[in-house]
Amino acid sequence: QVQLVESGGGLVQAGDSLKLSCAASGRTSSAGAMAWFRQAPGKEREFVTSITRVGGGLLYAPFVEGRFTVSRDDARDMMYIQMNSLKPEDTAVYYCAASRRDFQTMDRRDYEYWGQGTQVTVSS
Repeated sequence: QVQLVESGGGLVQAGDSLKLSCAASGRTSSAGAMAWFRQAPGKEREFVTSITRVGGGLLYAPFVEGRFTVSRDDARDMMYIQMNSLKPEDTAVYYCAASRRDFQTMDRRDYEYWGQGTQVTVSS
């Protein structure tokens, strides 16, 4: 099992930046690809970005438009997302996820481990 804990959320203004962190614990060696998803009120959880363990292969959702950067530090069992130029529509609970497999996927069904989420609110 892998446990994931997100941190770094908060209330910011449009145009501001925010960096979220995801700390992994447990059998972290079994974690392959990791990802960030988000869920806004009344909407389904959606893919934001992912990064593979080997090679650091990256995927980004189209709405990111170059504003977000994902990274991971396996020596520290951490994953991050740097979010710049935030918009009100980025308001959501952001979730960290990990897969037992190491491949690029946007499908939330491919991720077996999930954190509890951290709230990001962007005011206009």
